[in-house]
Amino acid sequence: MLPPHRVVIAAFPGVDLLNVTGPAEVFSIATRVAGTARPGYTVRIATAAGEPVVTASGIRLMADLTLDQVHGDVDTLLVSGAVRVDGHGVEPVLDGGIIDWLREAAPRTRRVASVCSGAHLLAAAGLLDGLSATTHWRTAARLAADHPRVTVDSDPIFIREGRLWTCAGIASGMDMALAMVTEDHGPELALATARTMVMYVKRAGGQSQFSVPLTVPADPGDRIDDLRVWIGEHLTEDLSAQALAGRLHVSVRHFSRLFLRRTGVTPAAYVESVRLEAARRLLQDSSHGLAEIAALSGLGSVESLHRSFRRRLGTTPAEYRRRFR
Repeated sequence: MLPPHRVVIAAFPGVDLLNVTGPAEVFSIATRVAGTARPGYTVRIATAAGEPVVTASGIRLMADLTLDQVHGDVDTLLVSGAVRVDGHGVEPVLDGGIIDWLREAAPRTRRVASVCSGAHLLAAAGLLDGLSATTHWRTAARLAADHPRVTVDSDPIFIREGRLWTCAGIASGMDMALAMVTEDHGPELALATARTMVMYVKRAGGQSQFSVPLTVPADPGDRIDDLRVWIGEHLTEDLSAQALAGRLHVSVRHFSRLFLRRTGVTPAAYVESVRLEAARRLLQDSSHGLAEIAALSGLGSVESLHRSFRRRLGTTPAEYRRRFR
């Protein structure tokens, strides 16, 4: 029988506990469910010097090895994230030792992934340049601003780009790990693992499925934020980049640059997210038909409504209504 997949999770002081233990538990349960008939996973925690680390919750994690002891036989390398919360908001923790080590270790590993704000570490190591990536919605704008060569999408639960994976906030590391089990062993084992853990094998939706469009908080007096408020109140009007740029009396190119810098998303993506949010609320709170919801939300047609739900939430309007009404 083939040897088990070797998973190493890199951790450092202040890491969020579930960023580490969530994926580890998925791999552990998948191994137990698989039994002796096929290889499962071995999971090890690595820290700078093999020292224990105190997580954000205050719980201490014991390490199995040092970062330097992580060699080329690693199948999957996961980098956990941590954030610092202060009066200025939420800031991702950028551990220089982890970043330097990633530059050396990542090329030797079959699959590299980040959990939550760990995407900032992958990006700082240059591993996400030219790729699409996601992270926790509260730090997505920062990731986009700091790394313009990375295409940041703040909505998906996880994104796979070849051997590079990134996922959203905390618990989504478990969703990503289930997807890895599917890739390694097939959907049957992933489904059995999800059932054992009482999880969806694939969640119907993204980070915004239970909330308003996930953007940075509004700053009264900021022209872009004033425009965001106006957009929310005029969903059925022309909200193209050209029309919005005209309201600010700037060129389309300059407007698009300003909007992306302020929000972390393009004007088109933001407009769609606001219209989609309106459609979701109408599905939850009203008895309107799909055609009327498409019109009231500004999405225009039932076909556009379906496309937006499929692309952004991974479900259909009817399924969303059944699930959340």
